[in-house]
Amino acid sequence: MTPAHEAIDALIIGAGPAGLMAAEMLASRGHGVVVCDAKPSVARKFLMAGKSGLNLTKNEPLDEFLRAFDPCPPALEHALGEFGPSQTIEWAEGLGQEMFTGSSGRVFPKAMKASPLLRAWLTRLDATGVEIRAKWRLVGLTDHAEFDTPQGPRTVAAKATILALGGASWARLGSDGRWTALLSSACDLTPFAPANAALDIAWSDHMTRHFGTPVKGIALSAGRFQSRGECVVSSRGLEGGGIYSVSRGVREGLPLHIDLLPDWTEERVHTVMGSRKRKETLSSFLRRAFRLPPAKIALVMEYGRKAPDIGSVLKSLEISPLTLRPMDEAISTAGGVAFSAITEDFELKAMPGVYVAGEMLDWEAPTGGYLITACLATGRAAGLAASRALTASRAG
Repeated sequence: MTPAHEAIDALIIGAGPAGLMAAEMLASRGHGVVVCDAKPSVARKFLMAGKSGLNLTKNEPLDEFLRAFDPCPPALEHALGEFGPSQTIEWAEGLGQEMFTGSSGRVFPKAMKASPLLRAWLTRLDATGVEIRAKWRLVGLTDHAEFDTPQGPRTVAAKATILALGGASWARLGSDGRWTALLSSACDLTPFAPANAALDIAWSDHMTRHFGTPVKGIALSAGRFQSRGECVVSSRGLEGGGIYSVSRGVREGLPLHIDLLPDWTEERVHTVMGSRKRKETLSSFLRRAFRLPPAKIALVMEYGRKAPDIGSVLKSLEISPLTLRPMDEAISTAGGVAFSAITEDFELKAMPGVYVAGEMLDWEAPTGGYLITACLATGRAAGLAASRALTASRAG
């Protein structure tokens, strides 16, 4: 039975990708590691992300990869420079997972799911002596960590502690942001905000029959944020990869514009518009002349049918007003521990010996492999830094 009070070398709180990678770095260098997580099982959000296909990273040059992080603080840039797309692929292959790169550059395990990779990872961690404690919720953090556990209150004093507590989305999977109450007096925190989020739209009744329909072959933009892909009309608004990539612009108050014919020039669109027959309805004309599917026509009728220049509407359909879906439904969050509060080694300036990693740091990137790679990279950087500190203290 775990004693009520114990002293250990390395404590990691949070068993997502960042925490598990930190554990791997420490254990592989001979340090005793205990990983605590509030949930009954580990990496729940990671498993959910991989349910429909685990997009582990994006196979592209590092400088291009880094541009997805806007801004990319120096500590994060260095971590990704040490463990970027190519290293992530090599790491997964080292766990026996055959990887492949899709046409968009996104990288997936051949098995597609996250569970085989996670099982192999946990087996390797177990072989190096990593101890994982489930249902251990952090309730206090000073010079020691205090937990609520199934066996009652427990206190752990560690020479090095790594926090990998996640952001504030998908609370049921473990990322509830409650840790902010424990750190607010010790470091600067940026308020959480939804990132990679769906859009909340109050549709008129005529959109009902299109719910669940994908809208393909479009280009989306919200200010400087742009994407080329698709979205899905849902009962609550618009969602999907194309929307997530521009949701930051919407969060910043900018309208969404959709180019329904991204492969057509404006001149060509306006030329074809001139061929509309006098008595032809707009919906019939759009279907005949542009071969627009019903969902695209519905969007035009919803937001642009009264516009004097339908040709311009087809190239830049403005969707407004709109808001983002609630933060807990977002794929990720912006905000968290400010980079100004940590050293280049991811150590909290106000709490020496305590490191932070993963989504609890204030960085933001679109979906497409960037999120998981950054969690792995920051967990690795924090784990290596903690290992160096532990080794130095032993030598001293």
